[in-house]
Amino acid sequence: MHDPVRTVARQVWRKDGLSEGSRLVPEETALALTFNGGTYAVMMGTPKDLQDFAIGFSLSEGIVKSAEEIASFDIVELDDGIELRMWLATAKAEQISERRRQIAGPTGCGLCGIDSIAEAVRPAAIVALGRSFTPSDILTAMASLGPLQAINLETRAVHAAAFWTPARGIVALREDVGRHNALDKLAGALAQASEPASEGMVLLTSRVSVEMVQKAATMGAPLIAAVSAPTALAVRMAERSGITLVAIARADGFEVFAHPERITADGKPSETAHVA
Repeated sequence: MHDPVRTVARQVWRKDGLSEGSRLVPEETALALTFNGGTYAVMMGTPKDLQDFAIGFSLSEGIVKSAEEIASFDIVELDDGIELRMWLATAKAEQISERRRQIAGPTGCGLCGIDSIAEAVRPAAIVALGRSFTPSDILTAMASLGPLQAINLETRAVHAAAFWTPARGIVALREDVGRHNALDKLAGALAQASEPASEGMVLLTSRVSVEMVQKAATMGAPLIAAVSAPTALAVRMAERSGITLVAIARADGFEVFAHPERITADGKPSETAHVA
């Protein structure tokens, strides 16, 4: 398997002159997602947690409604990338043949190959009201992200998506050079663990674009909390889908852009537990 982190040589220029050395950087690999023998998409991503990525991508794209609909899965290493081979039931395979798009998706691309405006801004799933969270919950959750980002601690160059609940802290965290890939990996991890996203919040180390809201809505997450700001379309999509959108989350506070009714001042902060 490709190593997700590599050591590369580099020169360093400072005020006092030039020095030689090395640095750890994340790997970026072509990941081909194939269904029943045909390529659906080729994305650039970090070669780690690839089954999570394949299943999460399939769910967020609407190719399957549950991980169980993927009959078999194989990882095939090629000279210039990795093929993620999935086999579906016959009925699903016929649907895929109609939707298949052979595209190359650059890092961080969440809407590659979309061929209509309507498909790009398709309505997100509607998320039930579900549980509420305290401001302390949100601050505690975001503060717990950094120490658990293993690849980013080495490289300072990847995004993370995590799932946090008041009772258990961070349940799962996934990293990738692409923010959409990280969220797809998280969705796949939760689906395989039969972990209901309705019980917690999705944490992002990136900005919030419309496709990130769409993916979180498909997961059924009631709240997104992100380090960076959202786009205007992401705010509108969160409003329509019923997701509480928290962004610009820092140690001293955060901003709420949609559905603030889930945030209540009652209760106590929750403790961080483990990471899957």
